[in-house]
Amino acid sequence: MSFRSVAGNFIASFYHCVIGQLPSHSVRELYLKAYLGRFGEKTAVQMNCRFLHGKNVFLGNHNVLNFGTLLDGRRYKITIGDQVAIGPEASILTLGHDPRSPDFADQGGAVHIGSYVWIGYRALILPGVTIGEGAVVGAGAVVTQDVPPYTIVAGNPAKPIGERPRDLRYELHYRPPFL
Repeated sequence: MSFRSVAGNFIASFYHCVIGQLPSHSVRELYLKAYLGRFGEKTAVQMNCRFLHGKNVFLGNHNVLNFGTLLDGRRYKITIGDQVAIGPEASILTLGHDPRSPDFADQGGAVHIGSYVWIGYRALILPGVTIGEGAVVGAGAVVTQDVPPYTIVAGNPAKPIGERPRDLRYELHYRPPFL
């Protein structure tokens, strides 16, 4: 294992075990601004969120990542637009294994999430997926393929169940104390 890999694991572990447990948005924000590829203005990350290879995670402005969210940027990038709400314990993955590979080979891809997206509680976004602007991913949904803009999806695997209005103009400001 290279020095760079060991250092990266230490930085991630220090965040998960120490900084990510502190009930202070300011301390977490300061650390994440240095650790992530981008930490947008007025973005809030609650306690117990996990980031794998943070330099590949790019958060836009006014995002809210609720407790227990996992963002896996191990080999590929995760880019998230502005005004994105991610529910508790949601997971965004960029890397997995090819189940048909006799060598258990890695397979994955970048994940792109547009602005004004709402991802529900315990949703799972799989590698290589793009979620279009204004889309909604229902609680517990497993997203295996791209979601068109302003489409509401739910289920396992996620399927379209509705449309969202296109004139979204809200601004997220959720930053509760001690979370």
